[in-house]
Amino acid sequence: MSTASAPPSLPEGRYGRPRRPARRWRVWLFTGIALVVGCAVAWIGYVNLGAAPISAERVTFEELPGNAMTISLNVTRDEPDRPGVCIVRTRDISGAESGRREVYIPPRDSRVDVVVKSIDRPVTADVYGCSYDIPEYMSRS
Repeated sequence: MSTASAPPSLPEGRYGRPRRPARRWRVWLFTGIALVVGCAVAWIGYVNLGAAPISAERVTFEELPGNAMTISLNVTRDEPDRPGVCIVRTRDISGAESGRREVYIPPRDSRVDVVVKSIDRPVTADVYGCSYDIPEYMSRS
């Protein structure tokens, strides 16, 4: 003979209040916020760390008399019909920057030679960076 009995109940006040079930809207809210923040970080990283639309590579450099150096650049750009500007610099024996020059890159030119004056004897040269944003004083309009 078996009798069905109710499950035993817990003593009142012994285990605190029963837990409420988790609210689903909080889970969806935090998931949505995480997605928005993740997409924003990915977009900012892509914009700042993606491939540059214009870049230059130093091909040769040669020291000239009078603390000057001639530098040859190969310019690569995604829009060859747009002019650009590159900053080239020379360095002295200690590695410090001793000369700098902004160079106007005409449309459709991919090879540019430039002379940079230096305050000390230059030993090397490099390209600091390039851009399509040409300063107003350099524009040839």
